[in-house]
Amino acid sequence: MSDLGDQHLVRGVDHAAFPTFDPAGTVRFYRDTLGFPVVHSICAAGWGPENHPDFIHFFFDIGGGDRIAFFYYFGLEPPQSGAKGDVYARFDADVPEFFVRSRHLALHVDTEDHMLEYRRRLDASEWPVEMQIQHETIESIYTHDPNGYMVEITRAMRPVMPQEDLDATLTIDALVDIVQRPGAGMDDLLVRKAELIVERAERWERERVGATGAGHGITAPDGAAAPGLAVSPEGPVSS
Repeated sequence: MSDLGDQHLVRGVDHAAFPTFDPAGTVRFYRDTLGFPVVHSICAAGWGPENHPDFIHFFFDIGGGDRIAFFYYFGLEPPQSGAKGDVYARFDADVPEFFVRSRHLALHVDTEDHMLEYRRRLDASEWPVEMQIQHETIESIYTHDPNGYMVEITRAMRPVMPQEDLDATLTIDALVDIVQRPGAGMDDLLVRKAELIVERAERWERERVGATGAGHGITAPDGAAAPGLAVSPEGPVSS
């Protein structure tokens, strides 16, 4: 096996790409309102099969070496269905609004002041902030860009603890185990998490004892010590 076989090699998002029927509005939103500079573009003429339109693929710098990109296809008309959703992923009218809005892009800032500066820019634009919400560990503002894509700008209110990383692993492993069961719900997930804690506790303890300088407590699967981690029916919690 390659020496790289067990390493996490990805270093972030090179770019996330979306189609647009409104390139001018897209530039006004990302470059002129949010202040994300254009950093790359591709003019593609005669690309692909005969019926493939010429297009522009253009990129904005969203910080940290990451970019958001858009495709504009010359001569392609937007759909006229009137269904909910953005310009590409349309949803039937009976799809719940919470499901439609779950598809979004979240951009991270370091401080509350930075988040509020983006709120100021958006509120002074064609795309004012629609929601400002505090979640468990983050605070976010939301709006829709000219294409109907929901955009979130978020800041951390506190660090995420190792216990929470471990709990996330348990949650997802339990979800994968129960999701194919007919009628599976939250109660089934919590029961499966408790079973996984029992199944893995002995291995965690061996890893804790074997880890040099790990101290007391359960060790997370990635080797990070999680001092004071106790077992509850809903998963690991700090004690």
